[in-house]
This record gives sequence, structure tokens and C-alpha cells, in this order.
Amino acid sequence: MAEQPSPLPVNDDLDQATAEIAPESQGDRARQLLGMKGAKAGETSIWKIRLQLMKPITWIPLIWGVVCGAASSGNYRWSLEYVLIAAACMLMSGPLLTGYTQTLNDFYDRDIDAINEPYRPIPSGAISIPQVVAQILVLLVAGIAVSYGLDRWAGHSFPTITALALGGSLVSYIYSAPPLKLKQNGWLGNYALGASYIALPWWAGHALFGDLTWQIVVLTLFYSLAGLGIAVVNDFKSVEGDRQMGLKSLPVMFGVTTAAWICVLAIDLFQGGVAAYLMVIHQNLYAVLLVLLIIPQITFQDMYFLRNPLENDVKYQASAQPFLVLGMLVTGLALGHGAL
Repeated sequence: MAEQPSPLPVNDDLDQATAEIAPESQGDRARQLLGMKGAKAGETSIWKIRLQLMKPITWIPLIWGVVCGAASSGNYRWSLEYVLIAAACMLMSGPLLTGYTQTLNDFYDRDIDAINEPYRPIPSGAISIPQVVAQILVLLVAGIAVSYGLDRWAGHSFPTITALALGGSLVSYIYSAPPLKLKQNGWLGNYALGASYIALPWWAGHALFGDLTWQIVVLTLFYSLAGLGIAVVNDFKSVEGDRQMGLKSLPVMFGVTTAAWICVLAIDLFQGGVAAYLMVIHQNLYAVLLVLLIIPQITFQDMYFLRNPLENDVKYQASAQPFLVLGMLVTGLALGHGAL
């Protein structure tokens, strides 16, 4: 844990010292509510604690995946109805089902979090186990209900989006829960995570506005191998706890340096493969744009991640991931353009 600030001076400098500490305290509180690493601010509101368990910062890739899927369908229209339906799909993919996944993960990781992040809501005792279980069930049922409504709107003869929601929820469960607990295996766990963050919301957005084809399925599963690299970044924050609990994350299996190289190579090579595919289908402009977005990712990998992955993992994600998600949208637009 980070070193605690010194006690405030009991003199006329009290107001100045309080003013200096307040911004940091507010920042810690915001990080806590977003579910970010290192958030140590205390919170007593049960609703804010529930929000922290859902880790809102993790909703963003899923919401973006829906946008990419809608773009790749080639059928999205800018109308109020389509905007509201897309927002409902984002609600399903982000706050509801990702919130379910994150709460479930914290429930099954409470022993590891007691080592790595003891300030998390469950190991700190800020929320009871029955309250956590109730939250998991409510988010799951709400997410499935929204997915069924989306299928009805799309007029699907087969409930594609509901099937995706159920399948994704099952993957989330076996990722976190014994006896399978996919996250115990660095390769399977991280790929399941990458596919859940890239392929599943992409399929949902595409199926909502168009026909989900095997080409889209295969390409997004291939893209998810880049997501495997992103998932590995999250393992560096919990190396010690994973080692003690016997979890075979890549940093535990291969060491920090080798795992960092595996991570960046997966991110770069598979995005490059997608760019090559875009050239094959004659979407050359989009392929060039994707390559241009890969270049700054490589730069930040060298500047931050490869030099010190344990200290710079969050800084690297903040600087490099925007280029990855923009590359996903470029790919979605290319596929949508090819479908027209």
C-alpha cells in the first residue's frame, strides 16, 4: 500500500495543508468509484460501494465494442430510434453484464484481494456477502431481460443477442468460479477476457442492426488475440497474490520481463494481421489508418511498459489503449463499408 500522509500540523498552516490534501482525497474517491487500481479512499454509501464493485472504468471497452459492431453491420442509421436501441445494447453490455462479471470476479477473488487490494469492498468488509450475491443476480437477470428485448426489436427468429448474453455470462462465471476458474490459466483466462471485451459486444452490436456472419465471428475472435495482450497487462498488478494463491498468470509463469514481451507482441501482431486482412478485401485506406494507429501503441510500449511493467501498467493503458480502440472502430467502419 502507498505510504500514508503525515498528520496535519496543529497550527495556522492547517487550512493550507487541508487544501493541499483535498485534491488527492477527491482523486482517490473518484478512482474508487470507477474501480481503478490503487483506490484507497473509504466509502460508506452502500450504493457507491455497489458501483465500485461494478468497476465502471471497465464498461468503456464493451460499450465501444457495441459501436464497432453497429458500424460493421453497415445498416446503422442516425435516427432517434436507432440511437436509443444502441444505448440499450450498451447498457446491457456495459453496466449490466460487465457489472455482473466484475462483481462476480470480486466475489470469487476476495481471498486474493485480501492480499493484493485489501481496501476492496469485500475484503474490507464494506459490503456483506449476501448483498454481493444479490447484486450479482440482479445484474444478470436485468442483462438477460434487456437482451431479449433487443431480439424482439430486431425481429430475430432465433434470439441471437439473448444467446450471446447467456454465453457471455457463462464464460464470465467459469472465468472466475471454481472448479474451472479459467483465470488460473494465463492463456485460456486472458483469451476469454480478451474475447469478452472485443468479440462479444461486437457481435451483439452487429447482430442488432445486421446479420451476424461467420466472417465477422472469425475476424473478431482473431482480433481478440490482441485483447489477450491487453488482458495480460492487468496481471502485473497482482503478481504476488497470484503466486501465493497458485494462479498461473503469464507474469507468474514466465516472469515479468518475458510476460511483458508476450503482451506487447500479441497486441501488435494481431492488429497487424487485421490490417493485412483489410488490404485483402481492398479496404486499403482503412488498413493504412489502422497501421498508423498501431505505431503510437508501439511507442508507448517502449516508453512505459517494457521498461517497467509493474510501475507503468496503468500509465501505459491510459496512453496506448485509446489508439487500440480507435483501430477497432476503423476496422468496423471498413467492414461496414465493404458490406454496402
